[in-house]
Amino acid sequence: MDEVEVVVAHHERATLRVGDVFLKIDTDQTRTDVEVEAMAMAPIPTPEVLWRKPPVLALAALPGTALGRLGEPSTASPAAWAAAGAAARMLHDGPLPPWPGRSLDEIASQLDGECEWLVANGVLPTGLVTRNRRIAEAALRPWAPVFTHGDLQITHVFVDGDEITGVIDWSEASQGDALYDLATLTLGHEQHLADVVAGYGTDVDLDVIRAWWSLRSLLAVRWLFEHGFDPSSPGCEVDVLRSRL
Repeated sequence: MDEVEVVVAHHERATLRVGDVFLKIDTDQTRTDVEVEAMAMAPIPTPEVLWRKPPVLALAALPGTALGRLGEPSTASPAAWAAAGAAARMLHDGPLPPWPGRSLDEIASQLDGECEWLVANGVLPTGLVTRNRRIAEAALRPWAPVFTHGDLQITHVFVDGDEITGVIDWSEASQGDALYDLATLTLGHEQHLADVVAGYGTDVDLDVIRAWWSLRSLLAVRWLFEHGFDPSSPGCEVDVLRSRL
């Protein structure tokens, strides 16, 4: 038997790797339902579903390596980053999934609640939260919904050389804002934004992408702390917020 590797584990879900198979265990089978359906619909490469026996979903490993990790320099080529942008564009041009994403009002309400919590509990300085809350306002505008991955962070995009071999972790997929996916992909890696936009192949509002960087980071801090992750690690969410000052 191959060695069992714990890829990620917290009280909501866990992912294990055994050889070339990933076993995903989720307490909420609705997320798994979304993941399986989204992968079947996506017009870009995704992992093969080997079997599903709730609460376990077995997926085949993708070839290649992740585009990078938050908080670490990416060794991927500019062409690989551009390919990630092109894959995002292909996804966004695909048919909409039948389920909606979060509404503007829901996002704005969650943002207000998280900012209040961060200040009230002394997690982040008031000025840092206030500045980033102001920047985040630019993301809270109407958008034409597209098929979004919903969590298109670089650890979820696999490359082999300059080619995309697939995208994993589709449980947050929904109708949403295309620029949110591009912001998630480049969070903490601003130096690769131009490559991603070049691969995406159309004009995008860079101020909105920067606004999503602030918004996503503000929303993430409490969840990361509560699930055993450290958003204050170098290059991670707190540094992203500080870089906006």
